[in-house]
Amino acid sequence: MKVKDIMTADPAVCTPEASISDAARLMCTHDCGEIPVVDNRESRKPVGVITDRDIACRAVANHKDADTRVSEVMSKGVVTCSPDAHAEECMELMQEHQLRRIPIVDAQGKISGIVAQADLARQTGQVETAQVVRNVSQPSQPTF
Repeated sequence: MKVKDIMTADPAVCTPEASISDAARLMCTHDCGEIPVVDNRESRKPVGVITDRDIACRAVANHKDADTRVSEVMSKGVVTCSPDAHAEECMELMQEHQLRRIPIVDAQGKISGIVAQADLARQTGQVETAQVVRNVSQPSQPTF
């Protein structure tokens, strides 16, 4: 099975200049916990992601206000996958980098989708899903 068969296509995105309030509203509107951050809306090339956890741990816990720019709290160094990759490759990336979601980029490097653990759970077997969840959920050091 290919990533393009299980990904959520055309996800909501924001730019580094957006406020964390804007990012949080996008998460509410699109019922998601991660928004890819792109250099601009035309090229849609990823420069990071902002998660609900980034907002909670890097903004709210540090008393930043709602107008704080996404660039101040986003996770940089985004790991991506191709829509033509096999689902197993996507699972391996999630496990290796302890990620719950992976932005999908096309041949031009433009965001075209996103894959979450839930997408994999719906499309793969229980054993594979359990392995991904177990490996992604290993304790790590806080980043704040």
